Amino acid sequence: MISLTERAIKELRRIVNDQKLPENTVLRVGVKGGGCSGFSYSLGFDDTVHEDDQIGEAEGFRVVCDPKSFLYLSGTQVDFEESLMGRGFKFGNPNASKTCGCGESFTV
Repeated sequence: MISLTERAIKELRRIVNDQKLPENTVLRVGVKGGGCSGFSYSLGFDDTVHEDDQIGEAEGFRVVCDPKSFLYLSGTQVDFEESLMGRGFKFGNPNASKTCGCGESFTV
């Protein structure tokens, strides 16, 4: 499945609280075509879980992923980093054979 680090969970909780999102909100992780390496990651909140979604849980957060994206994301870890270069979610994808310099797109 897709896992979340403690830093990612902390930031997700902050966003959910700040935006006053409903209790049934899930974290939807996916892949879309594009980016400088072929595929780019998508990450967002959703209030709908589809019948064919892959569903996991991390510290009370439900993480969902559509079946096609899951083929590319199985085993991925989502982290949150803050540095001089900026802040944001980072994907540690063991299925990626090549990642672009910004870390937002990949090739398998």
